[in-house]
Amino acid sequence: MAFTVQQALSRLEPSPGLVVLMCGVAGSGKTTFSQALEAKGFARLSIDEEVWATSGRYGIDYSPADHGARLALARAAIKQQLSANLASRTPTVVDSSFWSLAHRNEYKALVEAAGCSWRLVYLKTAENVLAARIAGRRDRIDANAALPITSEVLRGFLRSFEEPSGEGELVVVADD
Repeated sequence: MAFTVQQALSRLEPSPGLVVLMCGVAGSGKTTFSQALEAKGFARLSIDEEVWATSGRYGIDYSPADHGARLALARAAIKQQLSANLASRTPTVVDSSFWSLAHRNEYKALVEAAGCSWRLVYLKTAENVLAARIAGRRDRIDANAALPITSEVLRGFLRSFEEPSGEGELVVVADD
């Protein structure tokens, strides 16, 4: 069963030790959804904002060749902060694509090992909507527009994305 954004948001309330893992392709609405959860009392951890804060803009403040290393450092910082939040049982939303099953399982195991619970929110968004949203970012200068995404890059993201199925995911149709 799929939910609208508002239906899904109404199902998620901050509770001690709850971690919401956002999942979706670039442009699916993960940051907007995460910010709505933050307004409800969740701590928000954003991979894009961590890269932006520590490295700046792709291709301007650092070389595209360095992106993998910068992303790895940001992921390590996010995991460290998540571990601290788990220890204090702070409700948290992790704003990242979680495009692979292995990456999702890694975080689920981290949460469970701390005696906490997770909820996977998958923002399922049509390709034409993704393309329009990404095109709308091109003139922005912020963390969520820092990595240029061409039509070709988007198609690559879609090809490599491992859609959650049977993982206890909350499917949200985010086409509006």
